[in-house]
Amino acid sequence: MLLAIVAAGCKPPEAEVVYGGPDTGPAYGDLFIDASIGDASTLLPPLASDAASHGVAGHIYNGLVKYDANLNLVGDLAEGWDISPDGLTITFRLRQGVRWHDGAPFTAHDALFTYQVMVDPKTPTAYAGDYQQVKEARVLDDHTFQVTYPKPFAPALGSWGLSILPRHLLAGRDITQSPLGRRPIGTGPFRFQEWRAGEMIALTGNPDYFEGRPYLNSYLYLIKPDQATMFLELKAGNLDRMGLTPLQYMRQTAYPKFQRLFTKYKYVSFSYVYLGYNLEDRRFADKRVRQALSHAINRQEIIKGVLLGLGQEAIGPYKPGTWFYNPDVPRFPYDPARAKALLAEAGWQPNAAGILVKDGRPFEFTILTNQGNDIRVRTAEIIQRRLQEVGVKVKIRIVEWAAFLKEFIDKGRFEAVILGWTLGQDPDLYDIWHSSKTKPGELNFIHYKNPEVDALLEAGRHTFDQEKRKQAYFRFQEILAEDQPYTFLFVPDALPAISKRFRGVKPAPAGIDYNFYQWYVPKAEQKYTISPY
Repeated sequence: MLLAIVAAGCKPPEAEVVYGGPDTGPAYGDLFIDASIGDASTLLPPLASDAASHGVAGHIYNGLVKYDANLNLVGDLAEGWDISPDGLTITFRLRQGVRWHDGAPFTAHDALFTYQVMVDPKTPTAYAGDYQQVKEARVLDDHTFQVTYPKPFAPALGSWGLSILPRHLLAGRDITQSPLGRRPIGTGPFRFQEWRAGEMIALTGNPDYFEGRPYLNSYLYLIKPDQATMFLELKAGNLDRMGLTPLQYMRQTAYPKFQRLFTKYKYVSFSYVYLGYNLEDRRFADKRVRQALSHAINRQEIIKGVLLGLGQEAIGPYKPGTWFYNPDVPRFPYDPARAKALLAEAGWQPNAAGILVKDGRPFEFTILTNQGNDIRVRTAEIIQRRLQEVGVKVKIRIVEWAAFLKEFIDKGRFEAVILGWTLGQDPDLYDIWHSSKTKPGELNFIHYKNPEVDALLEAGRHTFDQEKRKQAYFRFQEILAEDQPYTFLFVPDALPAISKRFRGVKPAPAGIDYNFYQWYVPKAEQKYTISPY
């Protein structure tokens, strides 16, 4: 199997190869070794809510559309589409000759089936909302798929970037019990080979990929729960990519050998980190309390001390610089005196030990975060110290990633949590903030409910007028700032390091992964000899 081959038979040559020399052009071969702190939960995308699962599945499946380097929607399984003059009907013209990894032909029936799976009440998916907007979905012929909406739905076209599922393998079966969750079959540039839970997932290049065979023979995703161990593996040359911490980026990679072997990249990530409050906990029911906690936390201290300046303050759920980002929302700067005053207004008074008490109960709670993410742990420690200064006692609990999601987040078993969201290209955040999305396994797991926010989210997604959408999302951000259901902490810089032997890496507004299947290693610099398929 692939992992054994890597361990035993694919050692680099004794003489150090100089990477990043003259590019002799694309060549087939070699292996890309990736790593993350968390294992995937499932490789059936409708059932997954974690980044690890979607990251791996993204190499296996295709949508009808995708975003290009400049964040424009382009065809994927669809070679093109037509939109009716009223914007309510999209007719997708699908590629011909595409085959699933088991050799079966891809047709419009697969697209229709995927839609039916997404709107089936028995499918435990967090993403049904976009597809419940469809009035009618139908197959016009084997290579033409059409959807009609009863009213304008702004995210409609982009929503068809969802992974299309194989009808011939899933129809009539319980998707939650399908073996495809562990052994997926898609149409994408890489085929599934092996999954060892808690250790690795191995993929091999798809020689029949409709956009051309990937240059890389294989992709190996290793699970390394500890970032320090992962970094040691990177420096030893046993990994080809890692998202560096700010300390690693700034100080621990500034030596000649690392600079010879790796290229470091830096750009504003499509993500933010937050402290979220379980709003079903009565301690957090009063927004004055949440505002006070936000005032008690020094975000600039976190950005300077934890991120070493490689990030910026988050004031809401959108990436700065986008057309829907509102820079003028109310802010909650570090102000412990104001925090104490707000807590007093909410009925919390200090006892002899300086701990705030209300109705005989001290104000203490536990911040939950995931194992393997040193930035989140250190952020929690700074928050713990600052909240103690205003009379709030905080404990920190760190949980292994899979259990963190399954046993705590999905079941709502937490008081407060430090987590992050990866951002999409459309401002529609219905699935995270709408009051209807609070069921177990859905994304509004803090149970935020605000009727005006519900109305704004619905208004923003049901108009094609960008100015009207902007107005809706600007007001949405103002309400979130006032309510503080999260303390929005920071937008980190993405800091990936990638082995210099890989070419075709082209940073763009979309980041660097958008064209991964086109990356290659010049023949003279190839490190691993693996049978291609």
